Amino acid sequence: MPKNEIEKLFDDSSLEEQQQETLSLENTQTEIPSTKKEQKKQEKMVRKEAKKRQKEAKALAKKARKIEKKEKRNETGKKEHRKLSLGKKLAILFGSLFVTGLACLAFLFYGPWDGFRNFWITSAMTTMTHQYLATFLYSDATIQKVLEKNKIIEASGESNPDLIEFKQYTGKHMIYASKFEEQILKKDEGNDLFKVIDIAGKGYQGYLVAIYDPSRVSIATTRYLRRTGELITTVAEREGARIAMNAGGFYDPDWNSNGALPHGTVIQNGQVVSDYQDANMAGGMVGFTNDNKLLLGHYSAQEAINAGYRDAVEFGPFLIVNGKSSFVKGNGGWGIAPRTAIGQRSDGIVLFLVINGRLASSIGADMGDLTEVMENYGAINAANMDGGSSTELVIDNKIVNHPVAAGVNGLRTMPTFWIVK
Repeated sequence: MPKNEIEKLFDDSSLEEQQQETLSLENTQTEIPSTKKEQKKQEKMVRKEAKKRQKEAKALAKKARKIEKKEKRNETGKKEHRKLSLGKKLAILFGSLFVTGLACLAFLFYGPWDGFRNFWITSAMTTMTHQYLATFLYSDATIQKVLEKNKIIEASGESNPDLIEFKQYTGKHMIYASKFEEQILKKDEGNDLFKVIDIAGKGYQGYLVAIYDPSRVSIATTRYLRRTGELITTVAEREGARIAMNAGGFYDPDWNSNGALPHGTVIQNGQVVSDYQDANMAGGMVGFTNDNKLLLGHYSAQEAINAGYRDAVEFGPFLIVNGKSSFVKGNGGWGIAPRTAIGQRSDGIVLFLVINGRLASSIGADMGDLTEVMENYGAINAANMDGGSSTELVIDNKIVNHPVAAGVNGLRTMPTFWIVK
């Protein structure tokens, strides 16, 4: 029983009264009765008073038990109230976070800053099967407005092979026109086939591979075309390739297909090995002729064979044609993502470019970034290849870049690859 309640029941004045009454009873008991009748009367009074005191004591005890039970109920109620309050606090916290999250998403998708909106719409609309990610959130008018602000106008015409003249560099007593020329032309000791150059720009990081002998660049395909693709590491090992990089796009309705069907025409060793529907990604035929020159053009499968292609895929857009860069407005309409590109300099050196993306250290690149890198390193012709989760680079059977597909080591099965033997 709580101390304050006990004190109320048994305060000092109550105790003093009980003591006085008890003393009075004792004094009464000690007085010598004058007669037997008076003695019996006194005994009766004493018993009566004792019963009264006993009854009062029981009443006080009962009252004390009631107060104690009440205090226990109150304490239990306080605990339950505290628990309920904690639950309410958590509900308010998570509710606030949810509302804040929705507000942030609404700001990103519909706020005054259009950077994320442009990225979202352009990334979705450049796919063949995931355009609903944009059409579900935005009106046709909004989508068209964004696409008009972010597009690439390709350099017109087809590449002219006569602009490429093969040169051999000794590396002695050379004066380099720029740091980019020095990086390209100053070979690694003991390696006359290729050189890997680290690339970094605003928000992205990647690798440029300079290949000094274009005759050793070709297309490799999965052994199971139209059935399933293969991992780049598997193909590189089977082909004995020093370098392997992903090439053209392929039918990929859920971003998780098996990579069996390459889009457009695929030519390998002068033969058309696949001719599935075009990806509608601008560009056209991208490949090497029988005299080892990178040729960009708009051809049917048979026209490409007649033009002298030995190894090629169909993809795009074209970034540089005959030294003239395509006009990139905004992000080029392709968003920001992992990227792959191929190019060739006027001296015949081939450039493989891979940009990491969807990482904290490297968000990715847009078409403008790819074009700028190719320009810096002297490409006279260059084209975008399949990117995103398809961007992969393997050198000497080791994965060099940071692939972001859902497979083991970030790899996925694909149908076509650029290889260097």
